[in-house]
Amino acid sequence: MSELVTTEKLSEMTGYTKEAIRMKVKKGVWVKQQHYLKAPDGRLIFIVEMIYQWMKGE
Repeated sequence: MSELVTTEKLSEMTGYTKEAIRMKVKKGVWVKQQHYLKAPDGRLIFIVEMIYQWMKGE
């Protein structure tokens, strides 16, 4: 399974601000179940491998 990380950790790993990450989710740039998951408590959890693929344009 791919590494799963929080918004805070993804921000550290990619250099995107937490606000930029939230906007990508809100605008549908990153797709639920493909780029991120929503935990039962409502927290966003990101799939690192898929985010990196998106960043590389794959």
